[in-house]
Amino acid sequence: MGNSYAGQLKTTRFEEVLHNSIEASLRSNNLVPRPIFSQLYLEAEQQLSSLEAGSRADNEEEEEEEEEEGSESSSPPIAYQMKPPPEGCCTTDGFCQAGKDLRLVSISNDHIEVPSGFLLVGAKSPNLPDQLLVCAVDKRFLPDDNGRNALLGFSGNCVGCGKKGFCYFTEFSNHINLKLTTQPKKQKHLKYYLVRNAQGALTKGSVICWKGAEFRGRQSSSSTCSSALFQPPESSGPSVTITSDPVPATNPNTPSGTQQTAGTISDHLPSTAAFGPTIYNGKGSPKQHLVKNNLSALTRPSVLGTLTNSGPPKKRHKGWSPESPSSTETWNLQPNPQIPNKNKNDGGSLSSLPHSALIGPASSPMVASGEPVSVPDNLLKICKAKPVIFKASDQVPLIEDLEQIFMRSWRESHLSEIRQYQQALPQTFPQVPSQIAPVTSAQLPWLAGLAASSCNDSVHIIECSYSLAEGLSEMFKQIIEGKLVKTNYVVILCASRNRCIDSCIVVTGKYQARVLSESMLTPADYQKEVNYQLVTGKVETLGSYFSTLCPEGDIDLLLDKFYQENQGHISSSLYASVNRTTTALDGTGASVCTSYNIEQHQIRPFQLAVAQKLLSHVCSIADSSTQNLDLGSFEKVDFLICIPPSEVTYQQTLFHLWHSGVLLELGLEKEHLTKQRVEQYVMKLDAESQTKFKAFLQNSMQNPHTLFVLIHDHAHWDLMSAVHSLYPQMEPSMGLVDRLLNCREVKEAPNIVTLHVTSFPYALQTQHTHISPYNEIHWPSSYSNGVDLYHENKKYFGLSEFIESTLSGHSIPLLRYDSSFEAMVVALGKRFPRLHSAVIRTFVLIQHYSAAMMAVSGLSQMKNYTSVETLEITQNLINSSRLCPSGHGLMVVLRIPCIPLAAVAYERLYHVRERLALEDNFEIILGNPNSGITIGKHFVEQLKIWQKIEDADWRPQTYLELEGLPCILIFSGMDPQGESLPRSLRYCDLRLINSSSLVRTTLEQELGLAAYFVSSESHIEKVVVNDVLESDQEKLSSTDNEDEEIVTEGSTSEKRSPMKRERSRSHDSASSSLSSKASSTAFCSESSPLLTTGDGAKSPHQVLGSSTEESGNQYEKQRQKIDKGAQAVSKNLPIAAEQLDTKQNIKNAQISITSSSSSPFSSSSFSSVPTHNSFILQTFQCVMTKASKQPPIVLLPKLVYDIITSTDSSGLPKSSSLLPYHSVMWASSFRPLMSKMMTCTEQSLYYRQWTVPKPIHIDYNNRNEGRMDNFHPRRLLLSGPPQIGKTGAYLQFLSILSRMLIRLTEVDVYDEEEININLKEESDQYYHQPGDVWPDLETFKKIPFDYTIHDPKYEDASLICTKLQNLSSEDRSMSRKLEDTYMHRQTTRMRLSKYAVYNTYHHCEQCHQYMGFNPRYQLYESTLHAFAFSYSMLGEEIQLHFIIPKSKEHHFVFSQPGRQLESMRLPLVTDKSEDYIKSPTFTPTTGRHEHGLFNLYHAMDGASHLHVLVVKEYEMAIYKKYWPNHIMLVLPSIFNSAGVGAAHFLIKELSYHNLELERNRQEELGIKPQDIWPFIIISDDSCVMWNAVEVDCSGDRKSEYTWTERNVSLKQILQHIESTPNVTHYALIGMRKWSSKTNSAEIKEPFSCCHVHDFIMLNVDLTQNVQYNQNRFTCDDVDFNLRVHSAGLLICRFNHFSIMKKQIAVGGQRSFHIKSKVSDTPVSISPAQYICAPDSKHTFLAAPAQLLLEKYLQYHSHRFFPLSLKNYSHPVLSVDCYLNLGPQIAVCYVSSRPHSLNISSSGLIFSGLLLYLCDSFVVASFLKKFHFLKGATLCVICQDRNSLRQTVVRLELEDEWQFRLRDEFQTANAKEDRPLFFLTGRHI
Repeated sequence: MGNSYAGQLKTTRFEEVLHNSIEASLRSNNLVPRPIFSQLYLEAEQQLSSLEAGSRADNEEEEEEEEEEGSESSSPPIAYQMKPPPEGCCTTDGFCQAGKDLRLVSISNDHIEVPSGFLLVGAKSPNLPDQLLVCAVDKRFLPDDNGRNALLGFSGNCVGCGKKGFCYFTEFSNHINLKLTTQPKKQKHLKYYLVRNAQGALTKGSVICWKGAEFRGRQSSSSTCSSALFQPPESSGPSVTITSDPVPATNPNTPSGTQQTAGTISDHLPSTAAFGPTIYNGKGSPKQHLVKNNLSALTRPSVLGTLTNSGPPKKRHKGWSPESPSSTETWNLQPNPQIPNKNKNDGGSLSSLPHSALIGPASSPMVASGEPVSVPDNLLKICKAKPVIFKASDQVPLIEDLEQIFMRSWRESHLSEIRQYQQALPQTFPQVPSQIAPVTSAQLPWLAGLAASSCNDSVHIIECSYSLAEGLSEMFKQIIEGKLVKTNYVVILCASRNRCIDSCIVVTGKYQARVLSESMLTPADYQKEVNYQLVTGKVETLGSYFSTLCPEGDIDLLLDKFYQENQGHISSSLYASVNRTTTALDGTGASVCTSYNIEQHQIRPFQLAVAQKLLSHVCSIADSSTQNLDLGSFEKVDFLICIPPSEVTYQQTLFHLWHSGVLLELGLEKEHLTKQRVEQYVMKLDAESQTKFKAFLQNSMQNPHTLFVLIHDHAHWDLMSAVHSLYPQMEPSMGLVDRLLNCREVKEAPNIVTLHVTSFPYALQTQHTHISPYNEIHWPSSYSNGVDLYHENKKYFGLSEFIESTLSGHSIPLLRYDSSFEAMVVALGKRFPRLHSAVIRTFVLIQHYSAAMMAVSGLSQMKNYTSVETLEITQNLINSSRLCPSGHGLMVVLRIPCIPLAAVAYERLYHVRERLALEDNFEIILGNPNSGITIGKHFVEQLKIWQKIEDADWRPQTYLELEGLPCILIFSGMDPQGESLPRSLRYCDLRLINSSSLVRTTLEQELGLAAYFVSSESHIEKVVVNDVLESDQEKLSSTDNEDEEIVTEGSTSEKRSPMKRERSRSHDSASSSLSSKASSTAFCSESSPLLTTGDGAKSPHQVLGSSTEESGNQYEKQRQKIDKGAQAVSKNLPIAAEQLDTKQNIKNAQISITSSSSSPFSSSSFSSVPTHNSFILQTFQCVMTKASKQPPIVLLPKLVYDIITSTDSSGLPKSSSLLPYHSVMWASSFRPLMSKMMTCTEQSLYYRQWTVPKPIHIDYNNRNEGRMDNFHPRRLLLSGPPQIGKTGAYLQFLSILSRMLIRLTEVDVYDEEEININLKEESDQYYHQPGDVWPDLETFKKIPFDYTIHDPKYEDASLICTKLQNLSSEDRSMSRKLEDTYMHRQTTRMRLSKYAVYNTYHHCEQCHQYMGFNPRYQLYESTLHAFAFSYSMLGEEIQLHFIIPKSKEHHFVFSQPGRQLESMRLPLVTDKSEDYIKSPTFTPTTGRHEHGLFNLYHAMDGASHLHVLVVKEYEMAIYKKYWPNHIMLVLPSIFNSAGVGAAHFLIKELSYHNLELERNRQEELGIKPQDIWPFIIISDDSCVMWNAVEVDCSGDRKSEYTWTERNVSLKQILQHIESTPNVTHYALIGMRKWSSKTNSAEIKEPFSCCHVHDFIMLNVDLTQNVQYNQNRFTCDDVDFNLRVHSAGLLICRFNHFSIMKKQIAVGGQRSFHIKSKVSDTPVSISPAQYICAPDSKHTFLAAPAQLLLEKYLQYHSHRFFPLSLKNYSHPVLSVDCYLNLGPQIAVCYVSSRPHSLNISSSGLIFSGLLLYLCDSFVVASFLKKFHFLKGATLCVICQDRNSLRQTVVRLELEDEWQFRLRDEFQTANAKEDRPLFFLTGRHI
């Protein structure tokens, strides 16, 4: 049955048990029959002890190797003999034997009937590795979530053909064509459950959990794992938590937020933590790690008591490993049952981290022993912390030396796997070094101890010989005994009997364990925990503690007292400030600030460059051969911007959109734009967004010719999978991005392009990303090799610049941390161990701000209860508005992610501000992402005056509109959501960001709040910062020199080791007063408005170095005083801080606590004038003056500061090495380290290779086993630093995209008036009525032929005279330069109609098959056919070749036996069809394989037609590549250098020969020869559109009419012309050239008998004896028209039809380049050099002789015909040909053929005679009929000199013409190029 290997019965025959169980099921009363007896389950239910499990694992290890891999070494495996399929059935992979498609990709949207009790599952076929086959299987034969309870056997149906009742998987696998080479096993081939997604499509769901598969036993403890992520101290009973393996994400009990891995946390630990690679235990093999990684499952902790698990099945199938968690991870940690629970706080509790997501399971010999580990019940009471246990395979925070030892130890047994990884690594990344010597199990403990010895007891090594349980017991014992008080990490090493080294790490440090425990909380759980502590009053003890700090007993009492004392008489300084502001605002004569200006919306060079890069990428998608985007089919652009649900971001985006003018430019809105209309284009991703998005989708479906750009701004926000967002604990808005932007309609819509925009793209750059690396656009760098690429007047100041400011020798550090704040937090953390550290940090900071406000307001006793940094911020905030006459001030951003804590902070600070009467001095704003901005009326009025706003109801809606407002912005929300901050931002206080669970995205987006533009002209003032003098600490602290005290602020200085001097001293304001002082000076004295009169006029540089001493080196002395003063200033910490261990503080908090008798913050600091040695402050200056010059100062938690400023060995900031995002994980621990020199593109490729999404990630299911087609073709990613202008860039992109689309739908067509109109005969006679649609044959014969050329392209051609014409020289334009002929022709831009002809760049759904690019078809096969015919004039047989695609063979006739081409089918004259064009179309072309207009599909309006491209042999391949579905007629190679005359000649001769063949063929069918259709169409390759004139003759008088012109299809025109009565009597039919200046007179006569050009219908039957001149390059159509007319044939031009010709700048006649044959260097050769004297040493030219002749005559014919120049009444007589002699010479054409129609030459006297290759029809008597002027010139042109002389003799020319030897010439060709020869003579 295919399942005989698993779960066999022991004593009972299978059939008997099966029979009994089925009978019992049938007799059962239950609606759902109970499952078959447990003996039949694949998994036996008996429990095995962990000892049995371990021993079985050992015993069966060899057994499994024999089963699965042993065959490789012994004998080859026996091939499975598959039963042969029934004859005639389908055997295609992916289809069942009935021929029905089973592939998931094909039938995912089909409705599939699933019987009750059945499930749809996906089967894997070995021949289709990237496909799943859909099957319906009885769910009783499938396992439950624990891999159990699956019945043996199989029952399934085929969903394709509907066949039911397959009882054997072998039979079923044959039916669905799995074509297996091994025994069919359902466990091996039924892989996934299939589920319907939100759009109803069938998609791959969770993995089927077969017992013994890779994920065996991972859900076995799910019932015990649904507890909280970590147990609070109040939890009863001692317990131990430890990490479990990843569990499949389909388990609804799985918390989806436990994303943080141990490795991430280790990167933020204090200095004892190391930053390094992952450490494995001895037995975890990389193969297992890879298998586990593919699961990409969630991680979560599980609580383990006395848990046991069943052992492996009797016979394991592949994938089960003895190291799998079911057998080895049963940590038997048992609480002591004898000790009752005394107190909730006494319960021993160990928290653990989630298992590192990139590691597989570890092996533990300790488990096999079954030895329990007792956890002391009073552990928490003793430890004051919850220790955290890491398994050895986790990424453990250790010192780097220890890490290297572990890695070397582990490497010894895994060299082969490492080499395998090294081979797989791309060459761009450094490979894992392989030279490191391995460490044996005996060496490891000794080396580990040696490495840890440098850690001062911080790391402790415990070695045990038997099991880890032994080591854990020893550790607990040492904790109880107090031996590990100073230890933060305990490493337990155990060398097992198999030479495998087992280990684990226990984090025992109080601070470290607390950080790790808190980092396990999801953002939602974090807020719940904090809210719980606030609501339940647990923080009241903290609040009361702060109240007691006040010297007078209670802070609130002190505030109330201050309020009552100062009510009505505010302090003079504050009153003066407010009063001054009011007078300035009231305009009472006070000075008004000029520094305030609102920036106008403008596009910067950077933004334009990015917009153009975006456009370039979109064009690349369109130009690719994938046909994913047809830009040519779109007429306009529409868009929708999706943003996070932040009200401020929403209003900010509306503001940008409004001022960009994009809506007007795109034509989406009219001039009078309303806010309601703008809101239609911006969508908040909240609960209400689905309605707006549905309207967007509907709009896109209704407007297929509009390109919709879906912009996903702040795209790293909400990358939650829609499947996981359905869980009740999720926020309702989470997962919306997946549900909306990834829906099927968006993915499949051909007119929607999705643009993701983000500053942090890392989470979108995983192995499963939807975005192709080629579709990523990164913000360009400002400089390349030191060259400024984009000249901007502003410089961006981002993260790298902030980090750079902390380096020694640079400007004042803008990144800082606050040591006294950190020390206070640590102290309170010890005092209140149950409170979340975020609560403590927030309350401390609120206390500091409150105390600082009180101190600045005059309560000097509060100065000791705040930090230097907070005091500086508060002081500058309050004083900033006093420094400006208009009251402008600075903004302080106080970032509090937790919304409940932000509300507490707002209420408290608001209360303190009110009590201190500062409510008019600065505003406090609570910034909540879910609500708008609320500020007081007083401040609204100020903003309205500053911004000149007159709207009475105006309120600020974005933070940008708070420009210049003095305020504290409490910025709440777990993540910033794209809000921009104004230029008046001076301080960004990030001390409260969550530093325990940082990932790269989180960290960088927090710091991105401070990103800023500074003026590129200004530079941040440099301050030389040297090390603090290493003087005696006591001496420094006891100094009483008041001159050296700093007036504005004081601080404590720490004494640092020389090792740490590479960073600037002022990064910690509490450790160096220089920072406060220098910042006060460099930042233009925001601290105090006080001045000294003596030094007030000094420049800032003078001020910095001012001193009363007159020594030569004043600055150096001053600096030394500053340094001494910095160390001298000490600070009294509150009581809690004083209790800290001083040594620990210096080490961890980096703060020095010294005693001082007097506080540095004396009351004189705020009231008295500074002493003469103080820093001198600048004059009153508005904060806005500095806004464009100085970036804000950023305060960070110490932990984050250390991460940001520390670098690895390559110089890369450690923050860059963090896990990029919480919902992704590293693909492997073998990954190379990132490099400092990596570009954005290289970083993207790094993350794409080394990160995989977790199941909660939006891209988790976007897997196609490494294939490239999982990229969405119309999805782009724009990334750039925060606040750099990405919004403006993508709005500009929309603008230029719209302009390009408009340009794509337009074409430049020639728009020129007809020439020589004044030479037309003005006649009152009209032969047809204006409304006639067809010419009347008899009437038309009466119309005289108009010899004059009217086509404007022949403006430079010679006029054809018909009689005496009195033309002045001004009537003809001067000859143009050769190169100007093309450039100066007039064009106009026209919108392409739906009937246009297109080049190869056009792609649309309708004409894919026509073009041969339809992806469903293979590249069109073509066959080459020879077609030969004889032509007497050439004297040889002509052989042409046809390239005929298979799809076009029906147009031809082939001989039956040999498939030889016989003829091209021709219809009958009498055939009539609405969907058929009878005339074959021939288009000669050269040099225009890309730009030629050969796509006639739309022009023919879908009508069937025959179109042949006529190409030269050397261009055959390139034309075939671009036009694979077009018929090609390939000219013989001798015509490779020929002109268009040769193509026309061969087309006509071929067509006549084919007509004869068709007449003969169809005559045998009884059809008369004259009934065969004789017309062909010869069309230029630049004909783009056709127009028709509609004439309305409904006027009263017959002569009155009106007319309109409209664009029509070529099909309509051709069918109309083909329907002309007596059409076969016309030799040539053409149409008018379109011009916008066409007047009524030109179309009054609907039909003309005149020259036709460009697009003609040629009757090859009537013109049998009239040939094109195959030698001609120019004017061959004029020459042919004259020959046709002289032969007495009719030429008809339909004046009501016109043709538009596109201006094409390449190919055609311009493809002929005349150059020297001697030298390849391009030298300009004038037309005068095109001829030379025979036998001269003239430079020969590499060009056809005929081309040289024609070009020479066009520009220099006056040398041959001097009397003819501008002598239009005496033209040159041209016999049997028309050659262009230039516009200043007129010619008269005559034919020498008998019975020809010629003009009457009587009375005409000619000024010259041109005889060009004259044939035997030209005789002497014919020439003697014409009269010439005396001195007229003759030019005879022949093929060779011999013919020249023979012609002179034969025509008796010497009778009337005089010849001289020097009058013989030739074209400048070498002899082998067969030059043409001239002979000129003079009339006697």
